[in-house]
Amino acid sequence: MTLRAVLREAVTQFKRARLAFGHGTHNARDEAAYLILHTLRLPLGELEPVLDRKLSTSELQAVRAILRRRVCGRTPAAYLTREAWLGKFRFYVDERAIVPRSFIAELLRDALAPWVADARRVRAVLDLCTGSGCLAVLAAHAFPEARVDAADVSPEALQVARRNVKDYALGGRVRLVLTDLFDRLAGRRYDLILSNPPYVGAAAMRALPREYRREPRLALAGGRDGLALLRRILTQAAAHLNPEGLLIVEIGHNRAALEKAYPRLPFIWLETSAGGNHVFMLHREELL
Repeated sequence: MTLRAVLREAVTQFKRARLAFGHGTHNARDEAAYLILHTLRLPLGELEPVLDRKLSTSELQAVRAILRRRVCGRTPAAYLTREAWLGKFRFYVDERAIVPRSFIAELLRDALAPWVADARRVRAVLDLCTGSGCLAVLAAHAFPEARVDAADVSPEALQVARRNVKDYALGGRVRLVLTDLFDRLAGRRYDLILSNPPYVGAAAMRALPREYRREPRLALAGGRDGLALLRRILTQAAAHLNPEGLLIVEIGHNRAALEKAYPRLPFIWLETSAGGNHVFMLHREELL
């Protein structure tokens, strides 16, 4: 069989099984292509030139095996391949941590310009709820003079983060901290606090597709209305920001609920590929 035929077969299977996507790809064809190319160890960005490549018996068996695991186990592709990509950055991931995905990663490509005028003046960054450590790694690259604290309440997630920090040779600049939000960060102040915290409300948690329920519940569940951790972050962040410091938080689809709960806070909503409703920014002085 050619790769083209196997891809067509996989897309049919994925659609018939009504798989859910969102862990790196957003449709059946892209997900099938990624799994096939990864399994065959072919360049991920070069599908068209290899579509007519014929697969050996062993290659076909390997491809069908990983496709079967995706369909039967409803396992996110990133857990099958043990990798996730944010732009050009590859991260290791397994079931101990949520699959890396964040709109904040898009903002870090330009070092948060224009909100941060000079990336080299950022000397201390906190990635709160770091999970796999992906945003901490991206922040270390965006702000070359900064030391980064990568904090999480899950020791298992921090084990995954430790591997990613090591893979990027950032052990001297990125410190892993086991803490429930700011509890073990007393006295520490930052120029920038980033956070992609758990923000899925209770009703939405019950309705999650099986793929998302394969991820750690601790990394998703945000209490009854999805704002439980956000309330704590907004209450405590100012005490950990330097003058003119910035707080940047991803909140999913909770903008309306957040603005209703905090009508006096002048949230600045940052534009991402999903629009301007998912990531907000506040200055320390506004939090005070």
